[in-house]
Amino acid sequence: RKQKASGVSTMAANKKAAFVIHPFKNPPQRDPEIVERNWELLRKSISEIFNKNAGSLSFEELYRTGYNMVLYRHGEVLYNNVVGVLGKRTEDLRDLVVATNDEVFLQTLRTVWDDHKTAMLMVRDILMYMDRTYVVQHKKMQIYDQGIRLFRDNVVHLPQLKERMLQLLLGHITRERNGEAITRDILKSTTQMLVDLGKDVYNNDFEVPFLAKTQEFYQIESQQFITSNSCSDYMKKVEKRLKEETERVSLYLDKETEKGLRKVVETELIQKHLSTLVHMEHSGLVAMLEADKIDDLRRMHDLFSRVAGGLDLVRENLCLHVREIGKALVSDEATNADNIKYVHALLDLKDKYSKIIEKSFDGNKDFQNGLNKAFEYFINLNQRSPEYLSLFMDHNLKSGSRGGGKGGVEDLIDNTLERVMMLFRYLTEKDMFEKYYKQHLAKRLLSDRSASEDAERRVIVMLKSECGYQFTSKLEGMFNDIRMSAHQMDAFREHTRANPTETDITVKVLATGCWPTTAQGKCNPPREIESCCEAFKNFYLRQHNGRVLSWQMNMGNADLKAVFPKSKHEINVPTYHMILLVLFNQQNTLSFAELAEASGISTPELKRALQSLANGKFKILVKEPKSREVNEADTFTFNSEFKYKMVRFKVQSVKSGRETADEQHKTQEKVEEDRKPQIDASIVRVMKARKTMEHNNLVAEVLRQLQSRFSPNPATIKKRVESLIEREYLERVPGDMKTYQYLA
Repeated sequence: RKQKASGVSTMAANKKAAFVIHPFKNPPQRDPEIVERNWELLRKSISEIFNKNAGSLSFEELYRTGYNMVLYRHGEVLYNNVVGVLGKRTEDLRDLVVATNDEVFLQTLRTVWDDHKTAMLMVRDILMYMDRTYVVQHKKMQIYDQGIRLFRDNVVHLPQLKERMLQLLLGHITRERNGEAITRDILKSTTQMLVDLGKDVYNNDFEVPFLAKTQEFYQIESQQFITSNSCSDYMKKVEKRLKEETERVSLYLDKETEKGLRKVVETELIQKHLSTLVHMEHSGLVAMLEADKIDDLRRMHDLFSRVAGGLDLVRENLCLHVREIGKALVSDEATNADNIKYVHALLDLKDKYSKIIEKSFDGNKDFQNGLNKAFEYFINLNQRSPEYLSLFMDHNLKSGSRGGGKGGVEDLIDNTLERVMMLFRYLTEKDMFEKYYKQHLAKRLLSDRSASEDAERRVIVMLKSECGYQFTSKLEGMFNDIRMSAHQMDAFREHTRANPTETDITVKVLATGCWPTTAQGKCNPPREIESCCEAFKNFYLRQHNGRVLSWQMNMGNADLKAVFPKSKHEINVPTYHMILLVLFNQQNTLSFAELAEASGISTPELKRALQSLANGKFKILVKEPKSREVNEADTFTFNSEFKYKMVRFKVQSVKSGRETADEQHKTQEKVEEDRKPQIDASIVRVMKARKTMEHNNLVAEVLRQLQSRFSPNPATIKKRVESLIEREYLERVPGDMKTYQYLA
């Protein structure tokens, strides 16, 4: 029992002991010549691989041989010997390439390189174990990379071969640029070899001198071509060259070369000739603009956008050209003589250059802003621009101005109004436009000549959108007065139904604050008209006690039944014309003085009315002596020979057209007077919010607030400040004369 227990104890002790394998006391002896034999086998096999006789080799045996050499700690010998063989091999390849002539140099270099790469892949495979163990442990370069490095150093970087290869490559590319056919595959393989040898090899050995050669080539070519061709032809050449260079990269250059190549070509062909191309006589930017060469301008945009400052130069010259054209347009006497022609010329100019910017310059915002500034500059050079824009809109908004009918009005709404509003935005004195537009709108509404109420209201909406409610409040009030007048006339006719008058009358009651104020035209209306006016006045004042009616006969019109010896007609005439024609019911011939006394019409208005009746389209009166102008010594006779094919027709006043210089001066004075309370209100608003403010800052803020309506002169703002100080709205800060403070 005791012995058995002892045995168990011994086995337990043995389990706890570590398991150790001891080496042989006498290690096996290896053949000392086996290393040399193994290396000799590998050396011969590598030579066979280089000589393209690898088919008879056993790669398994060669791999095992290399494996054993590394395993038995002969990796260093193997590595160094292989490197030596590779060095010798690349030197042999170098001698082979050096001996070739230029015709087959690149082809030979490509063949040698391809064979060398293929051989190095086989060598790498049989020495794979060495790469994975010895090379990694000793931080050596892998054997394939060593073969590539040695080829680079011994072949490609041999000075005479390096320069020769570069010159041949550049020569082929130059010949292709000159239109000759070349073998692109050889160039592709050569540049790819340089990339495989390392990006720094490609960049330093080829790309840098290639870009320098490209710069030299295009520098010479651009100088030669620009001196003998038009701007358009030159740009087409540049487009072609850029396309060629892009294709060149895709065909046989490294893709990363494209950026540098494009930069060189753009600099030499575009950047250095920007000013010359833009200002080229007979074919530069101005010539293209004048001839509407959309495609050429598009080409210029595409090319100039590639270089810094290119589009800026085009934009500056385009805007300068538009400014000069516009300045000449608004200063031209022939154009200024006709407001319709004037505005049409502006619209055509705007349409032309807006189209160019949209189609040729991709609607570039900078170009659009520059065009807007150019128009704003020259439109405001002509003080009559607000008046002419209003007259143009008046012409288009009148019934019959587009041949009548719904189609003309719809066309007006869709096209003309929007285009004219573009010009309106350029006006700095929009309140001047408001003054004229109010006068013209009043005439349309009072004479029932508005083509479309929808069109009229659309203009109001546009103006409100541009300038705010205050700008259009009075215009909207005018429409309200017309609508209310229609209701009042219905009530008046209902009131007089029991006792109708011989003459029918239509009265429009206008609020003084909304309508343009004009001097009350004095006249002596016929008794029938006077009695009708008195009847309406009594009716109206019974409904609106405390109001005052002031008759504006000069703003009305009348329908007359005229009996001539040869025909009968119904004639629509202005009120003054009606007063004069009725006088001829008593006698056939009247002198100017007799007409003036009987009618009570002022001399200027009387001359205008007689001019229309005697020298207009419808010669209802005959003037003696015959002349274009009406003089106070003239006599007028009822034209018994008058005849016209239409029963109904309308006689209009002689168009006053644009204002005379004196009328314009008076309008300007009135506008300046109307601006004073607006400037005062703006100053008070600013000072009430800021409490204290320096003079220059106050002027700047007032200008900013009022710029949507007009641009007041800083001197005018200063006068209004002085006025507000006198009225104790403001005061100067003691000790600082340039600073104001608000008085509550």
